[in-house]
Amino acid sequence: MKSYKNMDNPKELALPRLKPLMLVGTGSDVGKSVLAAGFCRIFKQDGYHPAPFKGQNMSLNSYVTADGLEMGRAQVVQAEAAQVPCQVDMNPVLLKPTSDRSSQVIVLGKPIGNQSAHAYFKENDRSALFETVKGAFDRLQAQYAPVVLEGAGSISELNLKHRDITNMRMAQHAGAATYLVADIDKGGVFGSVYGTIALLTPEERACMQGIIINKFRGDPRLFEEGKGLMEKLTGLPVVGIIPHYNDIFIEQEDSVVLDKKYRRAVEGKINVAVILLRRLSNFTDFDRLENDPRVNLYYSNDPSEIAEAAIIILPGSKNTLSDLLVLHNSGVAQAIVKAHKEGKTIVGICGGYQMLGETLADPHQVEGEIEHMPGLGLLPVHTVLERNKTTRQCHFRFRGGPEACSGYEIHMGVTSVPSDPRPVALLDDGSSDGYWLNDRTWGSYIHGILDNDTVIDQLLAPYDQRVLANVLSYAEYKSQQFDRLADLMRANLDMESIYDTLKYK
Repeated sequence: MKSYKNMDNPKELALPRLKPLMLVGTGSDVGKSVLAAGFCRIFKQDGYHPAPFKGQNMSLNSYVTADGLEMGRAQVVQAEAAQVPCQVDMNPVLLKPTSDRSSQVIVLGKPIGNQSAHAYFKENDRSALFETVKGAFDRLQAQYAPVVLEGAGSISELNLKHRDITNMRMAQHAGAATYLVADIDKGGVFGSVYGTIALLTPEERACMQGIIINKFRGDPRLFEEGKGLMEKLTGLPVVGIIPHYNDIFIEQEDSVVLDKKYRRAVEGKINVAVILLRRLSNFTDFDRLENDPRVNLYYSNDPSEIAEAAIIILPGSKNTLSDLLVLHNSGVAQAIVKAHKEGKTIVGICGGYQMLGETLADPHQVEGEIEHMPGLGLLPVHTVLERNKTTRQCHFRFRGGPEACSGYEIHMGVTSVPSDPRPVALLDDGSSDGYWLNDRTWGSYIHGILDNDTVIDQLLAPYDQRVLANVLSYAEYKSQQFDRLADLMRANLDMESIYDTLKYK
């Protein structure tokens, strides 16, 4: 792997200021987020000072900035690739689905309420929202260059384009060199690319600089004829054909990746089952654990599969009471209680922590129409959902141990514990978090708690006493993966031509 000596001090280089680069798609899940992270790392390696941006994001995977504001996880990952602190201007509008038809709307890091999809897309003052998005970008553009913008979904949705705040209208405002990303693995790549380009207005077409074919399986030389045909059809160069890969780990944002997670127990490893909730949030909480060589982690809502696990984790949820009702009605709740009685490990994170308690109430109908539900009764705690949302980063000691740990909180509930508190974490500000029943049953509000090695080692200790030695920290491991992604992209992109389109002329 190459060494890039200017990564830590790009100001040592007298580099020209570059225009923004934007990635848009023929549809959703074409790989724009990961490619944007790769470009952020490439620009950082080459001595620039990049930053990511996505005007509007829809995801249940979110994060909290240092100043307590909430943003989409994808731009946090991209900021990590760029090695810059994340800030809410990188994702000014975040939609967190609470049901199939409504979402919590978060603007500049703060929730402004729940809205139906119809109200958000048809009734909102989109011009005011677009001004907010443009303002966030302009502030970023004053600090960083190049800004790497990511679009959302397809850019050819004609019925929505006039209300667009994140795709081609944003490209035009930014003056961005814009590249269309197409997922060839889905099939129909010629039709999707040609149709997408054909539906652009002349002003939008003027932004387009090229096409990137993503997730190509096999020998890319077999696509040479196709490359020429696509360039002739669209009048745009195909600047890269990125191969499909399985050996580079980049945190994913879209929950569609959960469909690809292995869902069965195996022999020879510690089986960890994460309960597959309908509104599962922050599934990146388990990426560090999933990549532990001692572990086989899978997602499931099948009671028989859950019974095969040694460790069962209840994750966060954007609609905790509704998901809890499903657990009771599907037999999953009974499977978890049975596993607890058998001495298996049960852990709850955020909404999962609330579910492990005795009761969960929503008197203000923050989440929906269900006002009260019995929990699983494994922890002696009671939760009431409130209108105000807690969002903060956390620095803590796990079980009061010596190791410094970190994570973040995003929740709308207040959980009361018995008069003899047994905290999971002691925070640096003097507060405490969670409830520790014993080393096999506990719950915590802290997302990212399982990114800390000391927590992982404790969790696995009843099943495997080995402590991994001479391994990279999780942060070092992720940085290494960004470098590998950058190497892959450099080898398969015409970076010289891409850099040429980013020059101010």
